[in-house]
Amino acid sequence: RFIVSSFPLRDTHGGIIGAIAFILFDQVTSLKPLMRKFAAMQDELDSVRSALAAERRTRYTFSHFVGTSQAVMSLKEKGRRAAVTDSPVLILGETGTGKELLAQAIHAASLRAERPFISVNVATIPETLLEAEFFGVAPGAYTGADRKGRTGKFQLAHGGTLFLDEIGEMPPQLQAKLLRALQEGEVERVGSNKLEKVDVRIIAATHRDLSAMVRERQFRADFFYRLNVVSLTIPPLRERSADLPALCERLLEQISARLGVSMAVLDADVLTQFAAYPWPGNVRELMNILEQAMAFSDSARLTLADVSPLLPELPSSLASSPSALQPVQTPDTYALDAVVAQAERQAILRAMRRADGNKVKAARLLGISRAKLYDRLAAYGADGELM
Repeated sequence: RFIVSSFPLRDTHGGIIGAIAFILFDQVTSLKPLMRKFAAMQDELDSVRSALAAERRTRYTFSHFVGTSQAVMSLKEKGRRAAVTDSPVLILGETGTGKELLAQAIHAASLRAERPFISVNVATIPETLLEAEFFGVAPGAYTGADRKGRTGKFQLAHGGTLFLDEIGEMPPQLQAKLLRALQEGEVERVGSNKLEKVDVRIIAATHRDLSAMVRERQFRADFFYRLNVVSLTIPPLRERSADLPALCERLLEQISARLGVSMAVLDADVLTQFAAYPWPGNVRELMNILEQAMAFSDSARLTLADVSPLLPELPSSLASSPSALQPVQTPDTYALDAVVAQAERQAILRAMRRADGNKVKAARLLGISRAKLYDRLAAYGADGELM
């Protein structure tokens, strides 16, 4: 049984403007089914919230960035220092070097680690949808828009980190809007006149030379200076060949776990050949090569016969004669530097020929900036061979 009781609500002049009703139960046991249902719904809501929070946390820390070379150790030290600040970070590096991994590691070591890490690859989103993707859409903002509206990436990253991958592909007009959002700490949804406060730490990454783009007026200078507070450059794999043994071991371990097979090991000759290869695709290419080799090999030990066919860009003289990588007589000079330079020069020549001499296209094929390609062509005197 229950009793319904109510009392009126009056305004300042004594007029009745409403009423509040109370339901009084005389037996608490009659509420048990309702309370059980409410508790179950609350548990389900907490579970969904926990799953969503876990999904938006990072998977990688600095321990996942494998390498003991001086270049990598210095990079990780700078990354840890960047993590304790709240300043924007700009990560530079060629395609496949692990820019997002480093961004996640910085977030995981920061005071925002328990808050969301939201990643946006600017290059994969159509230009017409970028503004809605970043700032969200108000309910019914345009024909076909969701009645409930849409939450933007800035709002999703509130309190955490927003990672902008391939920032060099962002159109200038959106750069201006993002700059204002970063400076003012507020965003405005598409179709809305209401400003929303956001607290977001920005980490951006690109394989392009933003300084050159600023000089060529392809990237806003004010936006570049806002992003380039802490700058970290990831060295390409060919410049840290000393990390190859540990890196291959970690990658083989990951591949084996994913494929559900026994972990493979590499012959020493394979590592020697890897050290001579220029790795235009960097760590991503290395992982692809290792996975292909494991897929087609009948043995748990990968040899030159398993790997050589997967490296068609490697000069044939190096593939057939690993002994060419032995140290030369002078104690302070090793053939490895010369071999890497030779492989890099050959890769540049092939890219230039494939691009019919177009340096912009060749730089894109190689995954380097046009300015770096000019430097390499001048250093190797390769321009003359293309005439």
